[in-house]
Amino acid sequence: MSTTAEKLADLRARLEQAQDPGSERARAKRDAQGLSTPRQRINRLLDPGSFVEIGALGRTPDEKDAPYGDGVVTGYGRIGGRPVAVYAHDKTVYGGSVGVTFGRKVCEVMDMAIKIGCPVIGIQDSGGARIQDAVTSLAMYSEIARRQLPLSGRSPQISIMLGKCAGGAVYAPVTTDFVIAVDERAEMYVTGPNVIKEVTGEVITSAELGGAHQQMENGNVSYVAVDEEDAFNYVHDLLDHLPSSCDEPGPEFAAPSDDEIIDESLDSFMPDDSNAGYDMNELLAKIFDDDDVLEIQPEFAPNMITAFARIDGKSVGVVANNPQHFAGCIDADAADKTARFIRICDAYNIPLVFVVDTPGYLPGVDQERAGLIHRGAKLGFAVVEATVPKISLIVRKAYGGAYAVMGSKNLTGDINLAWPTAQIAVMGSAAAFVMIQGAKLEGADPEMRAQAKKMFMDFYDENMTSPYGAAERGFIDAMIEPSQTRLVLRQALRQLETKREETLPKKHTIMPM
Repeated sequence: MSTTAEKLADLRARLEQAQDPGSERARAKRDAQGLSTPRQRINRLLDPGSFVEIGALGRTPDEKDAPYGDGVVTGYGRIGGRPVAVYAHDKTVYGGSVGVTFGRKVCEVMDMAIKIGCPVIGIQDSGGARIQDAVTSLAMYSEIARRQLPLSGRSPQISIMLGKCAGGAVYAPVTTDFVIAVDERAEMYVTGPNVIKEVTGEVITSAELGGAHQQMENGNVSYVAVDEEDAFNYVHDLLDHLPSSCDEPGPEFAAPSDDEIIDESLDSFMPDDSNAGYDMNELLAKIFDDDDVLEIQPEFAPNMITAFARIDGKSVGVVANNPQHFAGCIDADAADKTARFIRICDAYNIPLVFVVDTPGYLPGVDQERAGLIHRGAKLGFAVVEATVPKISLIVRKAYGGAYAVMGSKNLTGDINLAWPTAQIAVMGSAAAFVMIQGAKLEGADPEMRAQAKKMFMDFYDENMTSPYGAAERGFIDAMIEPSQTRLVLRQALRQLETKREETLPKKHTIMPM
């Protein structure tokens, strides 16, 4: 091979071979299952024509017939015109398992993302460690994991789970900011059903163990997509709310004018009965720019809603109690979920809006055993640690410690607002009756006790939970009409747009136990 023409022909042949390098049998199996190729997935995710591949001709060293790519496709592209780094596992090559060239290719795009400050998106469909590569495979896992730390909080990291990911293959995805799993396709577990059966005798299917919905309930998944298309669309929506890096502003979108956002229906939205349920998601759709509120982890701890929305065309993080689940109480899972979401928003300079309707932390023996003390403390810790603008809107109940962690002024909330339907107290009237009058009336006639309880609760609700007491003491900045909510939130964020907080010099904080 001596002429330029021959060398060009050889290059083109190699690149063509690298386009779909798996064995004929592996490709036939993939096609029979109706699955897309890694490059098809990347091209669907990225802006058309923007993908620039690197490492296409990489393969296992010293193996003459080793397939190109080494089980992963890597490169750069754009989503919405903004740069991203991307990699996609190729299940037809070594089952998508991690080998030395695989690891080096992924590390290369991660290193570039660290340098330039752009999101990293991994399309996961991995067989785990490459057993025949022994310690080399484990070393590559560690190299990839090591690069997640400098990226964490600097640029968004997103994992799209499109198949089974076992063993070490699950740790990299769950260390990223967001995990999107495709229903009936994605499975995640540290040890599979066969190993569990062999070691412990427990019998369980892989879907029951690590399916998408199960892992959502376990707190390991941000969103369960119905198919690949839905997963890629969710990633696009997510990136529309996130900056490319912590040093850049997030995307801005057109927003209605101030004159267009008064909503008279909000004045009658809240039920007259303070214990009646309502749909918090419906309320959120009414108080932000539009009804396109992007929820994170909707099936995990549904008593707390964490979501992205927009005010004035700019992204905000929403933390809202959901009275349709546990009456809006905060349990251990909800505290974990919310603390992490707050830290994500703070890392990427996204303001926080708390929409409050909670009777407190969830009581119960199971919650105490689940570590509600230290897990609940993490939520308060995350609120104080966050330096982004923090606005709290109390629409109904705000009781006890739950009042404090939902953006109260005493836990560094910047602006606290309340509807006239708000109730602010150490505890609810029923609990207060037990604490104050319970022992005194313990042996009383049931009818007399019920009458006394009603009188006490009516007095308590009228005099001890009124938001005007908090307003008089300066803990509420403004009592507002519900119909004015969108305008007042917009004005509050404009006021806080240039907020800056200096932190004390130290290495890092220490999270509660």
